[in-house]
Amino acid sequence: MTTRDIYDSGFDEDDGRTIQGTCPDCEGRLRTDSGETACTVCGLVIEDRPFDFEEPSAEISDTLGRNRTGAPLTERRHDRGLSSEIGFGTDAKGNTLSAKKRRQLGRLRREHGRARWGSKAERNLGIGLSEISRMGSALELPKSLQDEACRHFRQAQDADLLTGRSIEAMASASVYAACREDGRIETIEDVAAVARVETVAITNAYNVMNRELGLAVRPRNPAAFVPRLCSELGLELCVERRARALAKRATAEGVGIGCQPVGVAAGCLAIVIEDDGIAVTQSDLAGVAGVSIETIRARRDQLREELDR
Repeated sequence: MTTRDIYDSGFDEDDGRTIQGTCPDCEGRLRTDSGETACTVCGLVIEDRPFDFEEPSAEISDTLGRNRTGAPLTERRHDRGLSSEIGFGTDAKGNTLSAKKRRQLGRLRREHGRARWGSKAERNLGIGLSEISRMGSALELPKSLQDEACRHFRQAQDADLLTGRSIEAMASASVYAACREDGRIETIEDVAAVARVETVAITNAYNVMNRELGLAVRPRNPAAFVPRLCSELGLELCVERRARALAKRATAEGVGIGCQPVGVAAGCLAIVIEDDGIAVTQSDLAGVAGVSIETIRARRDQLREELDR
């Protein structure tokens, strides 16, 4: 809009408002103020908070990037990433701040940290989501899986499942539940290895979550554990292929129902190792599978008997 157009439409220099056109209802004068166009007589709002639906040019997109809209929302923050953060030693342009300004920012960060929690429930949520992010990073889980674990934790808190249980146990159970729903092969022992609580606490929390929230958890396939066992033992691909075929046959014929899937997988691998004379002891196999030697022997004997191996 040119200067002539502004003055023709009736620009008010005192308050910066633009008066233009007439009202379609009462023929009063229209005034535009802060993006809202309304009639000065009857108050009819003609346009409210208009949006620019045009995409930015390539030059603007390359220059602004995320600064134009901010970071995306995330489930891994208690406020979904909408909170502000106070910087440390540099300003927005990268210039080093003075010692006085750094001390002032330190005091602001302290007060900001005290005021960021609106309630105890919100504080517990923040602690739990931070714990999920830490464990997800240690287990190298994708961000989408961490978001799903955070959603489980929010549902557990809304269902009042945290009462009488530690935040760390429920956060660990949320991570394990997300892995189970995604079909991954992480076990409770794997989660407990990076958690701050014992395995029994994670198991109890997961059982409560599974029962109360009705998680969409499917039974695990023993064949899915075979590649991991073979990789940790350094076995060849042909051994892995035969053990997986045996595990799939056992699943199809209902052998090992009610048994630990990784134990069935270890039993299938033990049969192939013995048949081929590979120099891998049952102790080594039990160590990478996380089960006892007795479990491997029991599953091996059961598979040999029911599958005629």
